[in-house]
Amino acid sequence: MKLFTKEIEQRLIKNFKANEKDGELDFKVVCKLFNPTGIGTWYLTELDPDTNNAYALCCLHESEYGLVSIQELKELVLPMGLTIERDKWFPINKYTVDECRKFEQ
Repeated sequence: MKLFTKEIEQRLIKNFKANEKDGELDFKVVCKLFNPTGIGTWYLTELDPDTNNAYALCCLHESEYGLVSIQELKELVLPMGLTIERDKWFPINKYTVDECRKFEQ
C-alpha cells in the first residue's frame, strides 16, 4: 500500500508551505498511519517535501507532536512481511490533533 495518495501528499505539502510562509498555523490531521502488528500510530498534518519529514502526533508509548521520517516508516520491517499502513477510512481534515490524541487514550 502506498502511504500517500496524490491528494494526501499535496495537502500535506500545502500545509507545510503555508506554515513556512505564515508560521505556527494549526492544521487538522490529513492522514493516519499505523502499525498493523502492534503499537505505533501517526496523525500527520504537514510534510516537508525536501526532507520527507512529516509533522505528526506520534503515538507510541507516549503521545507527542513532532517530526517523523517518512523514509524510516517506509523501511520499517514488521512481522509477517507487513509494513506501516495508511488508514484508508480516516477522514481528511476532519479532526484536530487534540481530538486525535483523545482517540489514543
